[in-house]
Amino acid sequence: MQIFPFLNGIIFLFLFFFFHSSLHEFGEAAAFSKFWNLQWQTFSNVVLGPDWDSLLTASCVKKKMNSTALCHEASKERIRKLFNKVELSVSSYDTAWVAMIPSPASPHTPFFPQCLNWLLYNQLLDGSWGLPDRHPLLMNDALLSTLASILALKQWGVGEDQINRGLRFIQSNITSINDENQHPPIGFGILFPSMIEYAQNLGINLPIGATSLEAMIQKREIELHRGSQSNSDGRRAYLAYVSEGMLESQDWKSIMKYQRKNGSLFNSPATTAAVFQCHKNAECLGYLQSVLEKFENAVPTTYPLDIYARLCMIDSLERLGINHHFKEEIRSVLDEIFRYWMQGVEDIFLDPTTCAMAFRMLRLNGYDVSSDPFYQYSEDKFAESLKGYLKDVGAVIELYRASQAIIHPDESILVRQSLWTKHLLKQESSPYRLYADKLRSYVDLEIKDVLNFPYHANLERLLNRRSMEHYNTVETRILKASYRSCNLANQEILKLAVEDFNICQAIHIEELKQLSRWVVERRLDTLKFARQKLAYCYFSCAATIFSPELSDARISWAKSGVLTTVVDDFFDVGGSEEEHVNLIQLVEKWDVDINTVCCSETVKIIFSAIHSTVCEIGEKSVKQQGRNVKNNVIKIWLNLVQSMFREAEWLRTKTVPTIGDYMENAYISFALGPIVLPALYLVGPKLSDEVTENHELNYLYKLMSTCGRLLNDIHSFKRESEEGKLNVLALRIAHGNGVITAEDATEEMKGIAEEKRRELLRLILQEKGSVVPRECKDLFWKMIKVLHLFYMKDDGFTSHEMHSSVNAVLKKPVILNELLVHSQQNLSPVKATNDLML
Repeated sequence: MQIFPFLNGIIFLFLFFFFHSSLHEFGEAAAFSKFWNLQWQTFSNVVLGPDWDSLLTASCVKKKMNSTALCHEASKERIRKLFNKVELSVSSYDTAWVAMIPSPASPHTPFFPQCLNWLLYNQLLDGSWGLPDRHPLLMNDALLSTLASILALKQWGVGEDQINRGLRFIQSNITSINDENQHPPIGFGILFPSMIEYAQNLGINLPIGATSLEAMIQKREIELHRGSQSNSDGRRAYLAYVSEGMLESQDWKSIMKYQRKNGSLFNSPATTAAVFQCHKNAECLGYLQSVLEKFENAVPTTYPLDIYARLCMIDSLERLGINHHFKEEIRSVLDEIFRYWMQGVEDIFLDPTTCAMAFRMLRLNGYDVSSDPFYQYSEDKFAESLKGYLKDVGAVIELYRASQAIIHPDESILVRQSLWTKHLLKQESSPYRLYADKLRSYVDLEIKDVLNFPYHANLERLLNRRSMEHYNTVETRILKASYRSCNLANQEILKLAVEDFNICQAIHIEELKQLSRWVVERRLDTLKFARQKLAYCYFSCAATIFSPELSDARISWAKSGVLTTVVDDFFDVGGSEEEHVNLIQLVEKWDVDINTVCCSETVKIIFSAIHSTVCEIGEKSVKQQGRNVKNNVIKIWLNLVQSMFREAEWLRTKTVPTIGDYMENAYISFALGPIVLPALYLVGPKLSDEVTENHELNYLYKLMSTCGRLLNDIHSFKRESEEGKLNVLALRIAHGNGVITAEDATEEMKGIAEEKRRELLRLILQEKGSVVPRECKDLFWKMIKVLHLFYMKDDGFTSHEMHSSVNAVLKKPVILNELLVHSQQNLSPVKATNDLML
C-alpha cells in the first residue's frame, strides 16, 4: 500500500517541474510561486505522507526534476528548429523523370547523372522504389515510382539487377491496380499505362498480361474522352500537370502558361522535367538545377512547399494546444507570410488550400487581410481550377474553414463560400471525395470534425483532445507521388501536446476539488431550488482558459458561474419578492452584518457567498492590477440582480415589454457579466478604469451577452412558453400582428445572433484603435464558443449531453502510447537499403 503515494509523488514532481519550466520560460515566476505554495501543502500531507524522507532522498528528487525539465526543453527546442527549415522527403518518381533528361552535349548520357546514381542506390529491399514504411493502401504509388525508376535505368542502360528486382515487385503487386480501396496518386490512370507503353518501346518485358494491359489502356482512353467533353480550364490544367504521361500528344507551347515565376510547372519536378525535355525551356532548367542544388542527388515531388508546410505546422500546434510555447516563432512566420500575402506571392494565391489557410490564420491572428482573393475560388471558378477538377476534398475543407472567419457585413463571398463548401462536405457520397492528399480514414475524420464543430463552437481543450486522437505521426501525403515532412507530422509535437494536456488536466482536477469544497463550505449545496452545475461551470473555463498560470481567472470564472446559476434560480423559483428586494439591498450596501440584515437563511447563504467571492477577486486583482477592483465587481453584481428583479416583476405583473426593453435588460440578466468581466482583471494585462469604462469593452460585453441571450431564448422557447416565462421569440410573435410564426421568429433571431457574433469577432481581431488588450478580448470569444457548444442541440445547460465532454477535459488523461499504436496500425514496413532514404 505504501507504493501508491510514492508513485503519486513522482507524478506530482513531474507535473511540478514541467509547470515550473513552462512558467519560467514566459517569465511567470509569480504565478508559479503561488501555484507551488498552494499545491505543496496538499502534496506533502496527503500524497507523500510522513515517511517521505525515508522513501526518496532530496538528491533523487532534484535529479528527477532536472531530467524532466531537460526532456521538455529538448522537445521544444527540436520543434523550434522546424520553424527555420522545411524538410521534405525525396521522390523516386520525380527523380526518375529528371534522370531521364538527356544531356544537350550528348543525347546518350544523362543531363543529371547524380539522379541516376541515386536511383541505383536507393531501391528498397522488396525491389520497389518509393517511401520506406509505406502504408499498404499506397501500393499503386509504389508501382508508379518503381516503373518510373526502371524506365530511367533502362534508358541509360544501367542497373540490370535493380531493373529485374523492380519487375518482380511489379509482377507480385500488379493486382492492386484493380483494388478500389487503394489510394492512387494523381493521374495514375493516365501515367501508369503511358509509362507501360514507353517501357515496351524500350524493350522491357513487363510481367503484365495482355488482357490487363489492354484494360488499363482502355481505362485511360475513357478518362481522357470523358474529360474532353467539357474542355474546361480545370481539365486543361490537369492534363498539363500529368504532361509526362502525355508526351506524344501535348501542345507544349500552350501548357507553358502554367509556368510559374520560379520556372516550374505546378511546382512539380516531374512535370517540369517532361516539359524541358520537349521544349528546352531555360527557366524549367533553372528550376530543376535549383532544386537539385538544395536536395543534391534527388528531388521531392513538390517544391517549394515552405509556405504551406509552415502554415500546417502552426495550425497543428494551435489545434493541439501547444502554440503558447512558440509564440515568438509563430509570430515571426505569420509576419513573413503576411508580407507574402501583401506582395501577392503566387505560392499562396495559385493554390486554394494554401490561400484559404493563410487567410484564416492571418485574420484570426489579427492581421488585416481581405477576402477578395476568394472571388477566384467561387464555386464555379473553383471547379475550373486544377484542384476543383481533381475534386480535392482537402481544398474544400480549408475553404470552408476560411469562410468561418467572416467579420465584415459586406463579405458575401465568404457567406456563399460557406454554403457551397458545407453542402459538398455534408453529402455522404460527395464527388469531392474522389481525391484527397491524405488517407481516406483521416480525411473522413477531418470532415466530421469540421462539420460538427465550427470555429465559433470549438472549445480549445476539446479540439486539442480530438486533434491528438486523430494525429498521424507517420502521415503520408499523396500527389503524383507520396511524400512526408516532419513539419506536417512529427512525434515530438504529439508527445509535447499529450504531456502538456495531462499536466494541465492534473491542475484542473485539483482546482475542481477545491471548488467542490467551497460549494459545501458556503452551503450552496443546501439550496434545494438551485441547480448544481459546478462541473459544467468549471468545464467552461478549463476547456478555454486552460494554461496553468491562469488559475485565478479560472477560479473566479467558475465560482461566479456557480453563483449566477444560484441567483438565477433564486429569482426564478427559489425566492419571494421580499427576499429578492433584500438581496438587492445587501449588494447595494455591501458592508453589512449578514447575521442581522438578512431576511432569510437563503438570502444569507447567497449574499455571503457572493460577498466572499467578490472580496477574494478583489484581493487577487491587487497582484496583477496594482489595485483592488472589488468595487468594480460589486457594480457588475448589482446590475445583474437589478435586471433579474426587473424580469421577475414583469412576470409578477404580467407585463409584456417591447422587444427593445426586453433585450436591453435581458443581455444583463443572462448573467455573463459576473463570470467574464471580473476574469479580465486576472488574465495578465493591466486594465485601468478608463479602459473598463470605455465604450469598446462595454460593447464587447453587450455583443457577447446579446448573442448568448438570443441563443438561449431560441433553444428554450418551447419550454419557457409552456412555463409562461418571457422569451424574445414569444415577444416577437406577440408584437408581430398575427403574421409572425414561431419559425419566422426563430430564423430572424438566428440571423441577429449571427450578426452579433460576427461583429464581436471583428472587434476582437481589430487592433487599430482598440484599447482593450487582445488577451482580455479573447475571453469574450471563449464564452461565445462555450455558449454555441452548449446550445448546439438543445438548452444545453439543462442537458446531460455535456457529460462526455466534461470527462474528456477534466477526468480522462491522454495516453501517448495508445495514440502512437493507433497511428502506426495497418502499416507494412518496407526498409530502405540506404540511410539516405528519407
